[in-house]
Amino acid sequence: MMTQIKFGTSGWRAVVAEEFTFANVRRAVHGIARYVCSQKASGAKVIVGRDPRFLGETFCTTAADILSSYAITPLLIAEPAPTPTISYAVIQSKADGAINFTASHNPPEYNGIKFSTPDGAPALPEVTKAIESEIVACDQDPQAPRAAKADTQSIDPRRMYLSRLRETVDLDVIRKSGVKIAFDPMWGSARGYSDSLLQEAGVPVATVHDYRDVLFGGHAPEPDDHLLDDLRKKMRETGAGVGIATDGDADRFGIVDEDGTFMQPNYIIALLFDYLVETRGWKNGVGKSVATTNLINALAEKHKIELYETPVGFKYIGELIKQDKILIGGEESAGLSIRKHVPEKDGVLAGLLCCEMVARRGASLGKQLEGIFAKVGSFYPLRENFRLTAEVKGKFTEKLRGDPSGFCGSKVARVVRTDGLKLVLADGSWVCYRLSGTEPVVRVYSEARSREDLTKLSTAAKAWIFD
Repeated sequence: MMTQIKFGTSGWRAVVAEEFTFANVRRAVHGIARYVCSQKASGAKVIVGRDPRFLGETFCTTAADILSSYAITPLLIAEPAPTPTISYAVIQSKADGAINFTASHNPPEYNGIKFSTPDGAPALPEVTKAIESEIVACDQDPQAPRAAKADTQSIDPRRMYLSRLRETVDLDVIRKSGVKIAFDPMWGSARGYSDSLLQEAGVPVATVHDYRDVLFGGHAPEPDDHLLDDLRKKMRETGAGVGIATDGDADRFGIVDEDGTFMQPNYIIALLFDYLVETRGWKNGVGKSVATTNLINALAEKHKIELYETPVGFKYIGELIKQDKILIGGEESAGLSIRKHVPEKDGVLAGLLCCEMVARRGASLGKQLEGIFAKVGSFYPLRENFRLTAEVKGKFTEKLRGDPSGFCGSKVARVVRTDGLKLVLADGSWVCYRLSGTEPVVRVYSEARSREDLTKLSTAAKAWIFD
């Protein structure tokens, strides 16, 4: 029986040599090629790129050969490229999509495929469903390749993407401030991006993990608190005021304050929202997923800016960016983008904007967060994952369909079903439950207005699952 290839919120991912095999990669690319042909009868071109994972070059060559057999011109990127760079290249080259071989922040034994549509955005569910259907159709009735093969063309989008960042980030402000930066690309595709741009602008920057390692140091290339000790060490050695990190494909960010404190992505999105309103004068809206901090809601109210709350998955934020409805959009899982930029998560941009924000405001990120709390009140978010047995999952799934009137000793003021179940309590705290679509796990997001209340809320949130 053939493996069912399913695209989740960020494409299809699987363990190399288990499900992510050459046979399955070919099936996936045939499905994508058939989908592209259904959208454009002739003259289509599709970008093929990758992160630095094992066998990435070979997967790209395989994909280019398949696309070529459908008379689709493959635009092949030779070197590893950040996901936002590939997104920008789709828009600039007017391509009909992009196949990106990456498993993002997943452990090194994984690889994956992200498909971007002609607008540079992550494929929406209706597109990925159509691709999945084409894979099944191809399995049942393989099409003969077209007679005229398309020639593969090479592209290098690095220069034009960095040029775009120079227009977006005020590098002069960073240079003039004298702030020093430390950068950790986590052996990923942002190597030679963030640091090169800063160095060219005359900003002192020190880099760690600046070489290819397909094992990413033996762990997931995820810029999370517990994996950034080498960055902290480099910050101490160089006296850096900001530490910036990106994940394997550079669509996610990790930010470390001058004292070594890891800044939650929730807080970074809120800080940058406040900063962009102040410095750019943009007022057209802010976007966040249902699981992202309500500090953004409070700031939207303060700035009199419209708030858009989306399901989890950056494709929904990307739609708002495309329609120019928001000045910034972000998710608590460390993804953001801004107005007039790509409709895709951009970890490179996020880090550089944090450098600009610290430079211009002349204050650490922690001090800036204290300032925002003083204006709109404090918010303490938390994300936890709980594994479920089949029995518990069955009972809990049924429980999620109900509408509880009380939770953690408080009245439920609002029930939100944008994505999963979110219970907003009378005091403004909330908890959100989302079942994973790929494993027996429930993701629990909680937020309270004090650390003590967060501890109580987290305990109640866990108890509610297993009661």
